[in-house]
Amino acid sequence: MNLKKYRHVIWDWNGTLLDDAWLCREIMNAQLKQRGLATMSEERYEAVFDFPVESYYRRVGFSWEKETFEEAGTEFIVEYEKRKKECCLQIGVSDVLRQVRAMGVSQAVLSAYSHEALEGFLVHFGVREHFLSVAGSEDHYAEGKVVQGLRMLERLHVAPEETVLIGDTTHDAEVAKAMGVACVLIPCGHNSRDRLVRCGVEVIAGLGELRFG
Repeated sequence: MNLKKYRHVIWDWNGTLLDDAWLCREIMNAQLKQRGLATMSEERYEAVFDFPVESYYRRVGFSWEKETFEEAGTEFIVEYEKRKKECCLQIGVSDVLRQVRAMGVSQAVLSAYSHEALEGFLVHFGVREHFLSVAGSEDHYAEGKVVQGLRMLERLHVAPEETVLIGDTTHDAEVAKAMGVACVLIPCGHNSRDRLVRCGVEVIAGLGELRFG
């Protein structure tokens, strides 16, 4: 995948630049176990994780008769925030971000993760300087990514046809389509390769397959 033809790269965060799928699975399995529900293998997790997040919760067995989605979701978020610094960037991220920047291509992060927490996490990993724009969620529940993305393009004055979104889920492909931008998916995070291939966009094995000239 050659990035040379693009003027702007939009990165997803969770699962794409940040290796956190394992942590999300661990936390969810603890929630499931606490409720007497079946836990998930890595394969099962990659097969069922999806957006909107509430649908994913229902798919793995949650019901809102004894609790609300907001309560279950907040429980997950609190535990994630406690443990998030156990995560690392995906292998090669820092080098890739430097190479893209050296090409004169602008970069941004578009994420379903909390905007405030995202800004802090980018600083924590020493990569904030690479991004012209950062847009995270304002409501914790992964809604409004398309709206945020369209605002980002408008704010940066970047044409959709000169932009590529790089992510790790089927939702990233949906967001890219709604924004009118190209999409590249990497099976390194929250969805399986089989699911990504069915999106009909380019799927690469890892960041090492990106080319810069």
